[in-house]
Amino acid sequence: MIIKKAILIAGLGLGLGLGMPAQAWSVEQPTTFVHLFEWSWPDVATECETFLGPNNYAAVQVSPPNEHIQGSQWWTRYQPVSYQLISRGGSREQFADMVSRCNAVGVKIYVDAVINHMASGSGTGVAGSSYGNKQYPIYGPQDFHDTCSINGEDYGNNRWRVQNCELVGLADLDTGASYVRQTLANYMNDLTSLGVAGFRLDASKHMSVADIQGVLAKVNNNPLVFQEVIDQGGEVITAGEYTGAGLVTEFKYSTGLGNTFRNGSLAWLSQFGEAWGFLPSSSAVVFVDNHDNQRGHGGGGSVITFQDGRLYDLANVFMLAYPYGYPKVMSSYDYHGNNDAGGPGVPVHNNGTLECFGDNWKCEHRWSYIAGGVDFRNNTTDHWSTTRWWDNGHNQIAFGRGSSGHVAINKEDYAMNVTVATDMAPGSYCNVLKGQLSADGNSCSGETIVVNGDGTINLIVPAWDAVAIHQGAKLGSGGGEDPNEDWQRTVIFIQAETSSGQDMFIRGGIDHDYANSVLGRNCQSTNFECAMPVRHNNLKNATTGPWKSNDDYLDWYGVEAGQSGEAQGSALDWTTNVWPSSWGTERTVANDGYGVEALNIWGQHYWMLDVDMDCSRAVNNVFELKAYVKNGQGWENDIYQAATPYASNNHFAQCGKINMFSFNSSYVEVRDF
Repeated sequence: MIIKKAILIAGLGLGLGLGMPAQAWSVEQPTTFVHLFEWSWPDVATECETFLGPNNYAAVQVSPPNEHIQGSQWWTRYQPVSYQLISRGGSREQFADMVSRCNAVGVKIYVDAVINHMASGSGTGVAGSSYGNKQYPIYGPQDFHDTCSINGEDYGNNRWRVQNCELVGLADLDTGASYVRQTLANYMNDLTSLGVAGFRLDASKHMSVADIQGVLAKVNNNPLVFQEVIDQGGEVITAGEYTGAGLVTEFKYSTGLGNTFRNGSLAWLSQFGEAWGFLPSSSAVVFVDNHDNQRGHGGGGSVITFQDGRLYDLANVFMLAYPYGYPKVMSSYDYHGNNDAGGPGVPVHNNGTLECFGDNWKCEHRWSYIAGGVDFRNNTTDHWSTTRWWDNGHNQIAFGRGSSGHVAINKEDYAMNVTVATDMAPGSYCNVLKGQLSADGNSCSGETIVVNGDGTINLIVPAWDAVAIHQGAKLGSGGGEDPNEDWQRTVIFIQAETSSGQDMFIRGGIDHDYANSVLGRNCQSTNFECAMPVRHNNLKNATTGPWKSNDDYLDWYGVEAGQSGEAQGSALDWTTNVWPSSWGTERTVANDGYGVEALNIWGQHYWMLDVDMDCSRAVNNVFELKAYVKNGQGWENDIYQAATPYASNNHFAQCGKINMFSFNSSYVEVRDF
């Protein structure tokens, strides 16, 4: 069975750790789900309709919906008695109604599925079913592993005991047995038939990957699956083993982020993700905290929770702004120091009163910095990488998501007063952490941030505060780009084997005479009428990055105002499709700005320009360019390319495409992204 690993239905782009093709901004794409821990089904349904749907949350993780043991503690939900859909959350009818209502407003339901074990002890479940001595309405003793206990030391050296003995005395299902697998699949198929879109598999570490895959092979509708595997290192079972069966919870993310925000320097976070030893981004479900580790399990202690106030705000802003993993927002309740306490005795939606933010339900997903962070992530999916990283060496950071967004976080005890470079279009933007853009796009309910004409922002961020702007929150444009513009990712490759110390640049645009006579553009009066506006996507190369700063056009005129005098036009980066071991540590465009590049399918020595370009300035979607080798040949020879819109001795490239040329050659190859 093929498991969807990247929420493809929402176009989240999680499947690419290297970056995403850019596209003209249109509407935001849901990217984040929320765990409404211990919420009732009527409350979840109302929340979908009144807040989650309107604010573009992708999905809700709900508590286990099946019959469980009696008791008020939260963990009673994790001791199944039967698979009847009767629980503290509500009845089967209420559950089905919730799924239908949430789906109707674009919010999917992920069920927390407890399939590793059944309840311990004996008694009567909340639906009236009797259990005891490994006897349940749907299972008998023959459906369980032999009784044995998991000892603390087993996690470090005994895989068999971890996966075949009993977790804290809970009857361990024989998930390798055909009957058990089919019974579990029947339960999950019942849920998918009601419209459930995904599952969290509780205690996955205590089942083998083969057993999980054996169950999932019988499940219909190809649901999203993410597996709870608590892996902080040093254990015989690792989270990475489970990526073939679905997404996996990355607990190291939570503790790493918590340690850094609580005890370290935010400047450390510039390469947060795989470089820290985490799972691949496309396989990871990430969170600042979850219902376990906020209570001290699974790496508790360094974990940041709602009890940390503004620190929690800032940690969530980072998680939601930084392009790694599929984020889950926690929505908790105040358990007043009692780690066993179940949810409050009052509904969230209490006869017209919202019981959030006080001593009952915390509703963190509604906090402005968190909801605003979700809005930021939803509007920056077209640039799945960080750009323009800046830090003060300690606890002030700023970074971009290309031309799609920019964020700044200040965890110092003094104001952040700095001018930072961005790739954002000039104009005024709503700080989505503190306000929302009006329906007509002309005003903001909170703070506004100005991007200067040169793309810089003069940031003044108070102590322990943050700013986030994105392409959908620009004032005066209806929330998007100028409707006359057509920004599309455009890539140029030029094959040329150069020598050490040589660098490649290109210049280009539209021919002046053609523009004047045919297009009615007066390029003599305004040179930029014949230039192609660009925003660089790759700013990680330490050599070429400074040359790209203030390079806002592909033009014929050389150095632009504010651009480095060492530049000879728009700088390209050297790429290859292979990196022999004899070259030493592998360099990649994604991490280093040069080296191995996924879009390079040809070989070594392909210099690349990766930009967003305003294609509305092109002629029949094409534009001219010519390459220049600094400290080498200089300009390439005349080019005589076929099938061009007008005569020229330059290359013609297609806007919004991948274009490959050879230096001094008329050959061209054009590919779609």
